[in-house]
Amino acid sequence: MVKVFTGRIIVVRLVMLTAMAALIGIGICAIYAAGNPDPSEATGRPDVAAGAWQKQLIFAIAGLGALVMVNLINYRRLGPASYWLYPAILVVLALVLLGKFFAIPFVPRINGTCRWLQPIPGYDIKVQPSEFCKLIYILALAWYLRFRSNYRHFKGLVGPFSLTLLAMVLILLEPDLGTVVLLMPILFAMLYVAGAKVKHLILILLLGVVVSPVLWLNMRPYQRMRVSAVLLQNDESWIFKLAMKHPKFADILAADRDKGLSGVENLKAWKANRGFQLEHSKYATASGGLWGYGFRKGPYITQNDKGSPYSLPEKHNDFIFAIIAHQWGFAGCLVVLGLYGVIVICGLEIAWRNTDPFARLITIGIIAMFAIAVIVNVSMTLGLMPITGLTLPFISYGGSSLMVSMMAIGLLNNIGRCRPFTVAGKGLENLEFIPPSLGI
Repeated sequence: MVKVFTGRIIVVRLVMLTAMAALIGIGICAIYAAGNPDPSEATGRPDVAAGAWQKQLIFAIAGLGALVMVNLINYRRLGPASYWLYPAILVVLALVLLGKFFAIPFVPRINGTCRWLQPIPGYDIKVQPSEFCKLIYILALAWYLRFRSNYRHFKGLVGPFSLTLLAMVLILLEPDLGTVVLLMPILFAMLYVAGAKVKHLILILLLGVVVSPVLWLNMRPYQRMRVSAVLLQNDESWIFKLAMKHPKFADILAADRDKGLSGVENLKAWKANRGFQLEHSKYATASGGLWGYGFRKGPYITQNDKGSPYSLPEKHNDFIFAIIAHQWGFAGCLVVLGLYGVIVICGLEIAWRNTDPFARLITIGIIAMFAIAVIVNVSMTLGLMPITGLTLPFISYGGSSLMVSMMAIGLLNNIGRCRPFTVAGKGLENLEFIPPSLGI
Protein backbone atom coordinates (compact mmCIF):
# COMPACT_ATOMS: atom_id res chain seq x y z
CA MET A 1 0.00 0.00 0.00
CA VAL A 2 2.83 2.41 0.81
CA LYS A 3 4.17 2.17 -2.75
CA VAL A 4 0.97 3.74 -4.08
CA PHE A 5 1.78 7.01 -2.31
CA THR A 6 5.55 7.14 -2.93
CA GLY A 7 7.61 8.09 -5.96
CA ARG A 8 7.51 11.03 -8.33
CA ILE A 9 4.74 13.46 -9.38
CA ILE A 10 3.16 12.84 -5.98
CA VAL A 11 0.72 15.79 -5.93
CA VAL A 12 -0.72 15.01 -9.38
CA ARG A 13 -1.18 11.37 -8.45
CA LEU A 14 -2.83 12.18 -5.12
CA VAL A 15 -5.29 14.52 -6.85
CA MET A 16 -6.09 11.80 -9.40
CA LEU A 17 -6.60 9.15 -6.71
CA THR A 18 -8.81 11.53 -4.72
CA ALA A 19 -11.00 12.21 -7.78
CA MET A 20 -11.32 8.45 -8.36
CA ALA A 21 -12.32 7.86 -4.72
CA ALA A 22 -14.91 10.65 -4.92
CA LEU A 23 -16.48 9.15 -8.06
CA ILE A 24 -16.64 5.70 -6.45
CA GLY A 25 -18.29 7.22 -3.37
CA ILE A 26 -20.85 9.06 -5.53
CA GLY A 27 -21.53 5.83 -7.41
CA ILE A 28 -22.16 3.81 -4.25
CA CYS A 29 -24.47 6.54 -2.91
CA ALA A 30 -26.39 6.68 -6.21
CA ILE A 31 -26.72 2.88 -6.35
CA TYR A 32 -27.92 2.86 -2.73
CA ALA A 33 -30.50 5.55 -3.47
CA ALA A 34 -31.73 3.75 -6.60
CA GLY A 35 -32.64 0.67 -4.58
CA ASN A 36 -33.43 2.24 -1.20
CA PRO A 37 -35.72 5.28 -1.58
CA ASP A 38 -36.62 7.57 1.30
CA PRO A 39 -39.17 5.61 3.40
CA SER A 40 -41.29 8.71 3.94
CA GLU A 41 -41.92 9.03 0.20
CA ALA A 42 -41.51 5.48 -1.13
CA THR A 43 -44.45 3.65 -2.70
CA GLY A 44 -44.71 0.21 -4.26
CA ARG A 45 -42.58 -2.87 -3.83
CA PRO A 46 -38.88 -2.99 -2.82
CA ASP A 47 -36.53 -2.40 -5.72
CA VAL A 48 -34.54 -5.30 -7.18
CA ALA A 49 -31.36 -3.23 -6.73
CA ALA A 50 -31.88 -2.78 -2.97
CA GLY A 51 -28.71 -4.70 -2.05
CA ALA A 52 -26.61 -3.71 -5.05
CA TRP A 53 -24.72 -1.02 -3.13
CA GLN A 54 -23.29 -3.62 -0.74
CA LYS A 55 -21.93 -5.64 -3.65
CA GLN A 56 -20.53 -2.48 -5.20
CA LEU A 57 -18.73 -1.71 -1.95
CA ILE A 58 -17.18 -5.19 -2.00
CA PHE A 59 -16.20 -4.64 -5.65
CA ALA A 60 -14.55 -1.35 -4.66
CA ILE A 61 -12.53 -3.06 -1.93
CA ALA A 62 -11.45 -5.75 -4.39
CA GLY A 63 -10.60 -3.01 -6.90
CA LEU A 64 -8.45 -1.27 -4.29
CA GLY A 65 -6.53 -4.51 -3.84
CA ALA A 66 -6.06 -4.74 -7.62
CA LEU A 67 -4.89 -1.10 -7.73
CA VAL A 68 -2.26 -1.82 -5.07
CA MET A 69 -1.12 -4.99 -6.86
CA VAL A 70 -0.62 -3.07 -10.12
CA ASN A 71 1.80 -0.82 -8.23
CA LEU A 72 3.89 -3.64 -6.78
CA ILE A 73 5.93 -3.98 -9.98
CA ASN A 74 7.41 -1.49 -12.41
CA TYR A 75 5.01 -0.88 -15.33
CA ARG A 76 7.78 -1.64 -17.87
CA ARG A 77 7.58 -5.33 -17.01
CA LEU A 78 4.00 -5.39 -18.27
CA GLY A 79 5.15 -4.69 -21.84
CA PRO A 80 6.64 -8.10 -22.67
CA ALA A 81 3.88 -9.78 -20.63
CA SER A 82 1.19 -8.08 -22.75
CA TYR A 83 2.13 -10.24 -25.76
CA TRP A 84 1.10 -13.26 -23.70
CA LEU A 85 -1.85 -11.64 -21.97
CA TYR A 86 -3.51 -10.43 -25.18
CA PRO A 87 -3.70 -13.87 -26.89
CA ALA A 88 -4.86 -15.31 -23.55
CA ILE A 89 -7.76 -12.86 -23.26
CA LEU A 90 -8.71 -13.53 -26.90
CA VAL A 91 -8.92 -17.25 -26.09
CA VAL A 92 -11.15 -16.45 -23.11
CA LEU A 93 -13.38 -14.26 -25.31
CA ALA A 94 -13.66 -17.09 -27.82
CA LEU A 95 -14.59 -19.49 -25.02
CA VAL A 96 -17.33 -17.12 -23.84
CA LEU A 97 -18.60 -16.87 -27.41
CA LEU A 98 -18.84 -20.66 -27.67
CA GLY A 99 -21.43 -20.47 -24.90
CA LYS A 100 -23.90 -19.19 -27.51
CA PHE A 101 -23.67 -22.49 -29.38
CA PHE A 102 -22.87 -25.07 -26.72
CA ALA A 103 -23.95 -25.57 -23.11
CA ILE A 104 -20.90 -24.59 -21.05
CA PRO A 105 -21.48 -24.68 -17.27
CA PHE A 106 -19.42 -21.60 -16.44
CA VAL A 107 -20.71 -19.47 -19.36
CA PRO A 108 -24.24 -18.30 -18.45
CA ARG A 109 -26.64 -17.04 -21.09
CA ILE A 110 -28.38 -13.86 -19.94
CA ASN A 111 -31.02 -12.20 -22.15
CA GLY A 112 -29.73 -14.14 -25.16
CA THR A 113 -26.15 -12.91 -24.74
CA CYS A 114 -22.95 -14.58 -23.53
CA ARG A 115 -20.64 -11.99 -22.00
CA TRP A 116 -19.71 -13.41 -18.63
CA LEU A 117 -17.82 -16.21 -16.96
CA GLN A 118 -19.26 -17.71 -13.79
CA PRO A 119 -16.20 -19.37 -12.21
CA ILE A 120 -18.11 -20.89 -9.26
CA PRO A 121 -21.36 -22.57 -10.39
CA GLY A 122 -24.25 -21.79 -8.09
CA TYR A 123 -22.78 -18.50 -6.86
CA ASP A 124 -23.73 -15.16 -8.36
CA ILE A 125 -20.15 -14.17 -9.12
CA LYS A 126 -19.62 -13.14 -12.73
CA VAL A 127 -16.56 -11.86 -14.56
CA GLN A 128 -16.84 -9.98 -17.85
CA PRO A 129 -13.70 -10.73 -19.93
CA SER A 130 -14.37 -7.93 -22.43
CA GLU A 131 -13.81 -5.38 -19.63
CA PHE A 132 -10.34 -6.78 -18.88
CA CYS A 133 -9.67 -6.96 -22.62
CA LYS A 134 -9.73 -3.15 -22.83
CA LEU A 135 -6.79 -2.69 -20.48
CA ILE A 136 -4.79 -5.63 -21.86
CA TYR A 137 -5.40 -4.32 -25.39
CA ILE A 138 -3.99 -0.90 -24.43
CA LEU A 139 -0.88 -2.53 -22.99
CA ALA A 140 -0.33 -4.74 -26.05
CA LEU A 141 -0.90 -1.90 -28.52
CA ALA A 142 1.41 0.46 -26.60
CA TRP A 143 4.16 -2.17 -26.55
CA TYR A 144 3.69 -2.77 -30.29
CA LEU A 145 3.79 0.94 -31.21
CA ARG A 146 6.47 2.20 -28.83
CA PHE A 147 9.48 2.34 -31.20
CA ARG A 148 8.02 1.50 -34.61
CA SER A 149 7.89 3.94 -37.51
CA ASN A 150 6.13 1.88 -40.22
CA TYR A 151 2.67 3.01 -39.03
CA ARG A 152 3.53 6.41 -40.51
CA HIS A 153 2.79 4.72 -43.85
CA PHE A 154 -0.70 3.53 -44.73
CA LYS A 155 0.23 -0.14 -45.11
CA GLY A 156 1.95 0.00 -41.73
CA LEU A 157 -1.47 0.48 -40.10
CA VAL A 158 -2.47 -3.08 -41.01
CA GLY A 159 -0.78 -4.49 -37.88
CA PRO A 160 -2.46 -2.20 -35.30
CA PHE A 161 -5.86 -2.54 -36.98
CA SER A 162 -5.56 -6.32 -37.15
CA LEU A 163 -4.68 -6.37 -33.46
CA THR A 164 -7.83 -4.33 -32.78
CA LEU A 165 -10.23 -6.18 -35.08
CA LEU A 166 -9.42 -9.54 -33.51
CA ALA A 167 -10.89 -8.38 -30.22
CA MET A 168 -13.67 -6.29 -31.79
CA VAL A 169 -15.12 -9.19 -33.77
CA LEU A 170 -15.15 -11.56 -30.78
CA ILE A 171 -16.75 -8.96 -28.51
CA LEU A 172 -19.27 -7.84 -31.13
CA LEU A 173 -20.52 -11.39 -31.57
CA GLU A 174 -21.31 -11.77 -27.83
CA PRO A 175 -22.83 -9.12 -28.45
CA ASP A 176 -21.28 -6.29 -26.42
CA LEU A 177 -21.55 -3.15 -28.51
CA GLY A 178 -20.47 -0.87 -25.66
CA THR A 179 -16.94 -2.28 -25.40
CA VAL A 180 -16.58 -2.37 -29.20
CA VAL A 181 -17.41 1.34 -29.35
CA LEU A 182 -14.38 2.05 -27.13
CA LEU A 183 -11.68 0.12 -28.97
CA MET A 184 -11.54 2.07 -32.22
CA PRO A 185 -11.26 5.56 -30.61
CA ILE A 186 -8.54 4.20 -28.32
CA LEU A 187 -6.67 2.92 -31.38
CA PHE A 188 -6.97 6.24 -33.23
CA ALA A 189 -5.81 8.24 -30.19
CA MET A 190 -2.78 6.02 -29.63
CA LEU A 191 -1.87 5.94 -33.33
CA TYR A 192 -2.09 9.71 -33.57
CA VAL A 193 0.15 10.25 -30.55
CA ALA A 194 2.59 7.63 -31.84
CA GLY A 195 2.98 9.59 -35.07
CA ALA A 196 0.49 8.17 -37.58
CA LYS A 197 -0.48 10.66 -40.30
CA VAL A 198 -3.85 12.32 -39.89
CA LYS A 199 -4.69 11.88 -43.59
CA HIS A 200 -4.33 8.11 -43.23
CA LEU A 201 -6.63 8.04 -40.20
CA ILE A 202 -9.19 10.20 -42.03
CA LEU A 203 -9.03 7.85 -45.02
CA ILE A 204 -9.79 4.90 -42.75
CA LEU A 205 -12.77 6.78 -41.31
CA LEU A 206 -14.05 7.44 -44.82
CA LEU A 207 -13.69 3.75 -45.67
CA GLY A 208 -15.75 2.99 -42.58
CA VAL A 209 -18.48 5.34 -43.81
CA VAL A 210 -18.48 3.61 -47.21
CA VAL A 211 -19.00 0.14 -45.72
CA SER A 212 -21.51 1.34 -43.10
CA PRO A 213 -24.58 0.52 -45.28
CA VAL A 214 -23.45 -3.12 -45.36
CA LEU A 215 -23.06 -3.13 -41.59
CA TRP A 216 -26.47 -1.48 -41.25
CA LEU A 217 -28.21 -4.19 -43.28
CA ASN A 218 -26.55 -6.90 -41.17
CA MET A 219 -27.62 -5.41 -37.85
CA ARG A 220 -30.34 -7.03 -35.80
CA PRO A 221 -33.61 -5.03 -35.84
CA TYR A 222 -33.23 -3.90 -32.22
CA GLN A 223 -29.69 -2.67 -32.96
CA ARG A 224 -30.85 -0.66 -35.97
CA MET A 225 -33.66 0.83 -33.92
CA ARG A 226 -31.19 1.97 -31.25
CA VAL A 227 -29.25 3.91 -33.88
CA SER A 228 -32.40 5.25 -35.59
CA ALA A 229 -33.85 6.32 -32.25
CA VAL A 230 -31.33 9.16 -32.05
CA LEU A 231 -33.03 10.73 -35.09
CA LEU A 232 -36.58 9.48 -34.56
CA GLN A 233 -37.11 9.96 -30.81
CA ASN A 234 -38.87 13.29 -31.40
CA ASP A 235 -42.17 12.65 -33.21
CA GLU A 236 -42.24 16.32 -34.22
CA SER A 237 -38.93 16.18 -36.07
CA TRP A 238 -38.83 16.41 -39.86
CA ILE A 239 -37.17 13.01 -40.25
CA PHE A 240 -39.87 11.31 -38.15
CA LYS A 241 -42.61 12.93 -40.23
CA LEU A 242 -40.77 11.94 -43.42
CA ALA A 243 -40.55 8.32 -42.25
CA MET A 244 -44.27 8.25 -41.42
CA LYS A 245 -45.13 9.57 -44.90
CA HIS A 246 -42.83 7.14 -46.74
CA PRO A 247 -43.23 3.53 -45.47
CA LYS A 248 -40.22 2.24 -47.46
CA PHE A 249 -37.96 4.81 -45.82
CA ALA A 250 -39.47 3.89 -42.44
CA ASP A 251 -38.74 0.20 -43.12
CA ILE A 252 -35.07 0.97 -43.76
CA LEU A 253 -34.81 2.86 -40.47
CA ALA A 254 -37.04 0.93 -38.13
CA ALA A 255 -38.61 -2.28 -39.50
CA ASP A 256 -38.57 -5.18 -37.03
CA ARG A 257 -38.96 -8.33 -39.08
CA ASP A 258 -38.32 -10.50 -36.01
CA LYS A 259 -41.65 -9.29 -34.65
CA GLY A 260 -43.32 -8.81 -38.02
CA LEU A 261 -43.58 -5.04 -37.60
CA SER A 262 -43.20 -2.60 -40.44
CA GLY A 263 -41.19 0.55 -39.94
CA VAL A 264 -44.30 2.70 -39.46
CA GLU A 265 -45.82 0.23 -36.97
CA ASN A 266 -42.56 0.04 -35.02
CA LEU A 267 -42.26 3.83 -34.85
CA LYS A 268 -45.80 4.17 -33.53
CA ALA A 269 -45.12 1.65 -30.76
CA TRP A 270 -41.53 2.72 -30.09
CA LYS A 271 -42.09 4.92 -27.03
CA ALA A 272 -44.09 2.23 -25.26
CA ASN A 273 -41.66 -0.58 -26.16
CA ARG A 274 -37.99 -0.21 -27.08
CA GLY A 275 -38.01 3.55 -26.53
CA PHE A 276 -39.37 3.36 -22.99
CA GLN A 277 -35.89 3.33 -21.44
CA LEU A 278 -34.61 6.34 -23.34
CA GLU A 279 -37.81 8.34 -22.93
CA HIS A 280 -37.84 7.98 -19.16
CA SER A 281 -34.09 8.49 -18.90
CA LYS A 282 -34.55 11.95 -20.40
CA TYR A 283 -37.52 12.69 -18.13
CA ALA A 284 -35.56 11.63 -15.04
CA THR A 285 -32.58 13.77 -16.05
CA ALA A 286 -34.61 16.87 -16.93
CA SER A 287 -36.85 16.68 -13.84
CA GLY A 288 -33.85 17.15 -11.54
CA GLY A 289 -33.58 20.81 -12.47
CA LEU A 290 -30.71 22.81 -11.01
CA TRP A 291 -30.38 21.20 -7.56
CA GLY A 292 -32.40 17.97 -7.87
CA TYR A 293 -34.93 16.38 -5.52
CA GLY A 294 -32.34 15.38 -2.93
CA PHE A 295 -30.73 12.14 -1.79
CA ARG A 296 -33.09 9.13 -2.12
CA LYS A 297 -35.91 11.42 -3.26
CA GLY A 298 -37.75 12.05 -6.51
CA PRO A 299 -40.46 10.05 -8.31
CA TYR A 300 -37.99 8.00 -10.38
CA ILE A 301 -36.54 6.70 -7.11
CA THR A 302 -39.53 6.55 -4.78
CA GLN A 303 -42.11 5.19 -7.25
CA ASN A 304 -40.45 2.04 -8.53
CA ASP A 305 -43.36 -0.27 -9.45
CA LYS A 306 -42.91 -1.87 -12.86
CA GLY A 307 -46.13 -0.34 -14.15
CA SER A 308 -45.38 3.06 -12.67
CA PRO A 309 -45.15 6.04 -15.06
CA TYR A 310 -41.83 6.80 -13.33
CA SER A 311 -40.20 3.42 -13.87
CA LEU A 312 -36.61 3.51 -15.14
CA PRO A 313 -35.05 0.07 -15.78
CA GLU A 314 -31.27 -0.32 -15.28
CA LYS A 315 -31.19 2.88 -13.24
CA HIS A 316 -28.37 1.59 -11.05
CA ASN A 317 -26.34 0.41 -14.03
CA ASP A 318 -26.11 1.91 -17.53
CA PHE A 319 -28.50 4.80 -16.75
CA ILE A 320 -27.17 5.84 -13.37
CA PHE A 321 -26.29 9.31 -14.69
CA ALA A 322 -30.04 9.99 -14.97
CA ILE A 323 -30.43 9.11 -11.27
CA ILE A 324 -27.55 11.44 -10.36
CA ALA A 325 -29.26 14.26 -12.30
CA HIS A 326 -32.62 13.38 -10.72
CA GLN A 327 -31.24 13.54 -7.16
CA TRP A 328 -28.63 16.28 -7.38
CA GLY A 329 -29.65 18.16 -10.50
CA PHE A 330 -27.45 20.04 -12.94
CA ALA A 331 -25.07 21.01 -10.13
CA GLY A 332 -24.45 17.36 -9.25
CA CYS A 333 -23.83 16.50 -12.89
CA LEU A 334 -21.24 19.27 -13.15
CA VAL A 335 -19.44 17.92 -10.08
CA VAL A 336 -19.32 14.40 -11.58
CA LEU A 337 -18.12 15.62 -14.98
CA GLY A 338 -15.60 17.90 -13.25
CA LEU A 339 -14.12 14.91 -11.38
CA TYR A 340 -13.70 13.07 -14.68
CA GLY A 341 -12.03 16.19 -16.06
CA VAL A 342 -9.58 16.15 -13.14
CA ILE A 343 -8.63 12.55 -13.93
CA VAL A 344 -8.08 13.40 -17.61
CA ILE A 345 -5.96 16.45 -16.80
CA CYS A 346 -3.87 14.50 -14.30
CA GLY A 347 -3.39 11.75 -16.88
CA LEU A 348 -2.22 14.28 -19.47
CA GLU A 349 0.18 15.75 -16.92
CA ILE A 350 1.63 12.29 -16.22
CA ALA A 351 2.01 11.68 -19.98
CA TRP A 352 3.67 15.07 -20.48
CA ARG A 353 6.21 14.51 -17.72
CA ASN A 354 7.22 11.04 -18.95
CA THR A 355 9.73 10.51 -21.76
CA ASP A 356 9.13 6.75 -22.12
CA PRO A 357 7.08 6.12 -25.32
CA PHE A 358 5.55 2.97 -23.83
CA ALA A 359 4.35 4.87 -20.75
CA ARG A 360 2.98 7.75 -22.80
CA LEU A 361 1.03 5.47 -25.09
CA ILE A 362 -0.49 3.58 -22.16
CA THR A 363 -1.50 6.86 -20.55
CA ILE A 364 -3.12 8.20 -23.71
CA GLY A 365 -4.96 4.91 -24.23
CA ILE A 366 -6.36 4.94 -20.68
CA ILE A 367 -7.36 8.61 -20.91
CA ALA A 368 -9.14 7.90 -24.21
CA MET A 369 -10.88 4.89 -22.64
CA PHE A 370 -12.27 6.99 -19.78
CA ALA A 371 -13.14 10.04 -21.88
CA ILE A 372 -15.00 8.09 -24.58
CA ALA A 373 -16.86 5.97 -22.00
CA VAL A 374 -18.09 9.08 -20.17
CA ILE A 375 -19.07 10.89 -23.37
CA VAL A 376 -20.94 7.86 -24.76
CA ASN A 377 -22.71 6.98 -21.50
CA VAL A 378 -23.86 10.54 -20.77
CA SER A 379 -24.86 11.07 -24.41
CA MET A 380 -26.96 7.90 -24.58
CA THR A 381 -28.66 8.90 -21.30
CA LEU A 382 -29.65 12.20 -22.94
CA GLY A 383 -30.64 10.64 -26.27
CA LEU A 384 -27.71 12.18 -28.15
CA MET A 385 -26.15 8.80 -29.05
CA PRO A 386 -27.46 5.25 -29.51
CA ILE A 387 -27.88 3.10 -26.40
CA THR A 388 -24.87 0.79 -26.31
CA GLY A 389 -24.87 -0.61 -22.79
CA LEU A 390 -21.63 1.19 -21.91
CA THR A 391 -21.21 1.79 -18.19
CA LEU A 392 -20.21 5.04 -16.50
CA PRO A 393 -16.66 4.48 -15.12
CA PHE A 394 -16.39 4.16 -11.31
CA ILE A 395 -20.11 4.89 -10.86
CA SER A 396 -22.24 2.30 -12.66
CA TYR A 397 -22.92 -0.96 -10.84
CA GLY A 398 -20.65 -3.80 -11.95
CA GLY A 399 -17.65 -5.57 -10.50
CA SER A 400 -15.62 -6.11 -13.67
CA SER A 401 -16.07 -2.53 -14.86
CA LEU A 402 -15.14 -1.03 -11.49
CA MET A 403 -12.13 -3.29 -11.01
CA VAL A 404 -10.73 -2.58 -14.49
CA SER A 405 -11.25 1.18 -14.04
CA MET A 406 -9.40 1.10 -10.71
CA MET A 407 -6.61 -1.02 -12.21
CA ALA A 408 -6.30 1.56 -15.00
CA ILE A 409 -5.91 4.35 -12.44
CA GLY A 410 -3.40 2.17 -10.61
CA LEU A 411 -1.43 1.82 -13.83
CA LEU A 412 -1.43 5.60 -14.35
CA ASN A 413 -0.22 5.97 -10.77
CA ASN A 414 2.50 3.39 -11.45
CA ILE A 415 3.65 5.27 -14.54
CA GLY A 416 3.82 8.56 -12.63
CA ARG A 417 5.53 6.93 -9.64
CA CYS A 418 8.19 5.19 -11.76
CA ARG A 419 8.84 8.08 -14.15
CA PRO A 420 12.44 7.70 -15.35
CA PHE A 421 15.01 10.46 -15.08
CA THR A 422 16.33 11.15 -18.57
CA VAL A 423 17.48 13.96 -20.84
CA ALA A 424 16.23 12.17 -23.95
CA GLY A 425 13.66 13.59 -26.32
CA LYS A 426 9.95 13.12 -25.97
CA GLY A 427 9.96 9.92 -28.05
CA LEU A 428 6.63 10.52 -29.80
CA GLU A 429 5.74 13.02 -32.48
CA ASN A 430 2.16 14.12 -31.92
CA LEU A 431 2.04 15.21 -28.28
CA GLU A 432 1.54 18.91 -29.07
CA PHE A 433 -2.08 18.69 -27.97
CA ILE A 434 -1.00 17.86 -24.42
CA PRO A 435 -0.64 21.12 -22.44
CA PRO A 436 2.72 22.07 -20.98
CA SER A 437 3.45 20.94 -17.45
CA LEU A 438 0.96 22.33 -14.97
CA GLY A 439 3.78 22.83 -12.51
CA ILE A 440 2.09 20.67 -9.89
